[in-house]
Amino acid sequence: MKAMSVAAVLASILAAARVEAAMTNAAEEVEVYLVESNAIVRAPRIVHTDEEWRRQLTPEQYRVTRQGGTECAFAGELYRHKGRGLYRCVCCGLALFRSVDKFESGTGWPSFFQPVHRANLRELMDRSHGMVRTEVRCVRCDAHLGHVFPDGPRPTGLRYCINSAALKFEESSPAASK
Repeated sequence: MKAMSVAAVLASILAAARVEAAMTNAAEEVEVYLVESNAIVRAPRIVHTDEEWRRQLTPEQYRVTRQGGTECAFAGELYRHKGRGLYRCVCCGLALFRSVDKFESGTGWPSFFQPVHRANLRELMDRSHGMVRTEVRCVRCDAHLGHVFPDGPRPTGLRYCINSAALKFEESSPAASK
């Protein structure tokens, strides 16, 4: 049997621990709001390895959602998007925002004054870059979406400032709009 270096042994242990953690977390369930059934249901948490996320996402989507990055202001594909429908998590497909709740904030990112349902988002304190902000993540897959600020329009006074790279748009069918 070939002797393994200490680094190789540690790398092997870490890899096994990541696989075990992914399997354990995958079995967890979270409460999410499903627009299709207009109900809060228990759904499995979505957990993938970095390699699986990299295969599923574009490099920019991976950088934003899995590494907590931010896309350049005024450059995102959905910044000026005007379609009618739902904005879903690019990683797991969970409905996050409705087009009717989108507004022009002048910040350079898609902005919404409320989510589809608060159950679909997780908020964390973010102290990066020398400021204190509230980070917004998808509750089902833990994707970094953006931040929420208390300077939005009525009725909520909130501004969910979301990266386009974290969203995919699903247009409403004409029948659903009537």
